[in-house]
Amino acid sequence: MTKVNPYKNSDLGKKEQVTKMFDTISGEYDGLNRVISFGIDIKWRKKVVALVKATNPKNVLDIATGTGDLAINLAETSAEKIIGLDISSGMLEVGKQKIKTKKLDQKIEMVIGDSENLPFDDNTFDAITVAFGVRNFETLENGLKDILRVLKPGGIFVILETSVPTKFPFKQGYQFHSKVILPTVGKLFSKDKTAYKYLSESANAFPYGEALNNILRKIGFINVTDMPQTFGVATIYKASKQ
Repeated sequence: MTKVNPYKNSDLGKKEQVTKMFDTISGEYDGLNRVISFGIDIKWRKKVVALVKATNPKNVLDIATGTGDLAINLAETSAEKIIGLDISSGMLEVGKQKIKTKKLDQKIEMVIGDSENLPFDDNTFDAITVAFGVRNFETLENGLKDILRVLKPGGIFVILETSVPTKFPFKQGYQFHSKVILPTVGKLFSKDKTAYKYLSESANAFPYGEALNNILRKIGFINVTDMPQTFGVATIYKASKQ
C-alpha cells in the first residue's frame, strides 16, 4: 500500500493533513505552481485533453481537480458534463470563481468528495482524469479501485503525475529542483512552510513508469501505457476498462 505522509509528526491521518494543507495554500497555489513548473504543466495538460478528446466522451470526472485547471481545459472536448472533485473546499472555491469567470458554470460542476470513496454509481463516466493528484491519495490502490468502479467499460483513464528522470543530467537537475528550489520557494512565498517540502517528497517517493503501470494492471485496468514528458520529469499514463 502506497502512502506518503505530509507531516510525519502530526496526529492527523494523511487525508486530513492533505486537506488542511491545500485549504491553506489554495489562494496562492496557481501562481506558485506556474513559477515552480516554469509553465510547462500547461503543455502537459493539453496532451491529457487531446487523449480524452479523441474518445468523444459525454461525461468526464476530473479527480483531485484542485483549482480546476484541467477541468476547464476539458471543456474543449465533446463532453456535455464535467465534474471536478476535490477534498479541499478551499481549492474548489478558487476553481468555482475561475469557472464562473469563463462562463462554464453550465458545463463544469465542482464537488467536494473523497477520491477513495467516490459519490457516484458504478459505470458512470466515459473518461476520468487525475493531474498531480494520485500521489496525494491516502492509499493509492483504494483510490484506483474506486476509479475503475465508476469508469464505464471501454472508458479512458488518464493520469498526469510527476516522475523522476533516470538519465544524466536531467536526473541531477530534477533532484536540485525538487530538493532545493521547490522547498525554498515554498518557504519564501507560501502560508504553509512545509507544504512544498511535502510536494517534493511525495513526488520522489511515488511509484512511476512501469511501477505504476503494474499497479494499474493489478487493479484491473487494461491497455496501460505510459508517456514520459519533458525528459521524464512528468509522465502521462493512459488506461481503460474492459
